[in-house]
Amino acid sequence: MPAKIAVRDLKKGFPTDQGLLPVIDDVSFEVAEGEFVAIVGPSGCGKSTLLNVVAGFDPPDQGSVTVDGSSGNRPSSKGILMPQQGSVFPWLTVQQNLMFGLNGHAPGHREQLADHYAAIVGLKGFEMSYPHELSGGMLKRAELARALVVKPEILYMDEPFSALDALMSLRMRRELLRILDEERHTVVLVTHDVEEAIHLADRILVLSARPARIQMSFEVPFAHPRKLSSPEAQRLKEAVLRELGV
Repeated sequence: MPAKIAVRDLKKGFPTDQGLLPVIDDVSFEVAEGEFVAIVGPSGCGKSTLLNVVAGFDPPDQGSVTVDGSSGNRPSSKGILMPQQGSVFPWLTVQQNLMFGLNGHAPGHREQLADHYAAIVGLKGFEMSYPHELSGGMLKRAELARALVVKPEILYMDEPFSALDALMSLRMRRELLRILDEERHTVVLVTHDVEEAIHLADRILVLSARPARIQMSFEVPFAHPRKLSSPEAQRLKEAVLRELGV
């Protein structure tokens, strides 16, 4: 069975006054249909650059990305990116934000879909609220709903919960797992948080310092819900941290 996402011999650099700065060096991996893969690595190693290339928003210098066997070197309707900085329009209500990407649907159906996904992420009753009227956690829920409402096959997530406090981040992780249990997606997550990776992912890829290579791959063999304080989870955390030089 072919991989959902196949990354082959990927290289990427950026020009500087001193010449080309290599950021990604010979990275290859696959993501299966419905798999949740987390990517961790040292700060500044190129995690977000790698995700942008895999999602098709940045072309590679060498190598290839394929999605379902077809070239993935451009953004595809099969995937959607949740960036670090947020993705909702401040001048639109929650409902209007969710309806924004639903062109091709009848107006009444667009409203039904928007309200359905607002309810899925726990924003029922806030459909007419503007982003500035929402708390930080509610805003992240709106961003998640905006990503899910277009029914993507793949979610590309770039540290989506990094701006939240520890408790709200934990709640959002649980919310994401609940949604993924109902609506199966293939997920590629970039995170600096090893516990977050263990909590969510089926597999963790550890990147080296820049230029980034895949230094190690760890399977996460624990069923959900996961107890991060368990001895097995702690041993895995220590193994990942060792690879990160901590």
